[in-house]
Amino acid sequence: MNEMESLFDGEEYKYLFLDNAKKSLNDKFLIPPFSTFDTRQGYWQERKDKWKGLGIKSELGRDAQTFHMKDWADKKGESGELKGNNLPSDTSIFDPVLCEICYKWFNIDGGVILDPFAGGSVRGIVANVLGYDYTGIDLSERQIQANYDNANELVCDMNKLKWINDDSLNVNEYVDDESVDMIFTCPPYYDLEVYSDKPNDLSNMDFDKFKMIYTAILKECFKKLRNNRFGIVVIGDVRDKKGFYRNLIDLTKQAICDENIGFYNDIILLNSLASASLRAEGQFVASRKVVKVHQNVLVFYKGDQKQIKNYYKEIN
Repeated sequence: MNEMESLFDGEEYKYLFLDNAKKSLNDKFLIPPFSTFDTRQGYWQERKDKWKGLGIKSELGRDAQTFHMKDWADKKGESGELKGNNLPSDTSIFDPVLCEICYKWFNIDGGVILDPFAGGSVRGIVANVLGYDYTGIDLSERQIQANYDNANELVCDMNKLKWINDDSLNVNEYVDDESVDMIFTCPPYYDLEVYSDKPNDLSNMDFDKFKMIYTAILKECFKKLRNNRFGIVVIGDVRDKKGFYRNLIDLTKQAICDENIGFYNDIILLNSLASASLRAEGQFVASRKVVKVHQNVLVFYKGDQKQIKNYYKEIN
């Protein structure tokens, strides 16, 4: 084996080649277009810090109501929303980099986005900064007001950004069928996060009713999608009281595919380990349960796949 053959066969070359290939993909697509999105990578964290540096405050309007915080919340407001004095550090805040990637990969230029489980301000503000129209629907009046306050602080274009305080079952009152270019949402993971005591709050229902209402909302909202367009649901599974997974992922797929919309990309979002390392040993020894550190980004497509290249141009 000569010197050149030895170089190309060496481990150092392999790592150098893979590293350069990844850099090239990052330059072209923001991140490599693989079936895993790794939020722990430096390039992801740097981009996230830049988004947060704009002044996005998605934690506003979300306090004791989240992550098994029923007992932590000491008061309930007249609206039925759980109250508390401080935001727990593990409260879920949507990742702005995930928004950016999904919008740029799976929406047309200037496209209209519908988010039936709007929650915090992140998805709307990122859409606005990138030049998309966004309509979000959420049950919490307090959350909607916090979203508008944050958007106004950042001087967003309020002609292109709208949050509606209502039940998403009423989406037909606000959005016409086949009028949006993208569905992008993150629904409640059943009772993992309990938002209020309102009877129409999905997180506060028994599971049979949750399945019925959740499925109905997805079906109605995906009817709003234009032809040759993508819809994305970010979802994760949760365990029942016996410790078995409820299979929210398949429930989501079935509801949308029933509308003749195809399941197109299956993406795993790898999250920061955070407190997972501290919980792993005790949880695994006690029950052999592994600690969940990922979510599922389910990408659906409505229309003719051959038309994708005609509607979706190069990523800037």
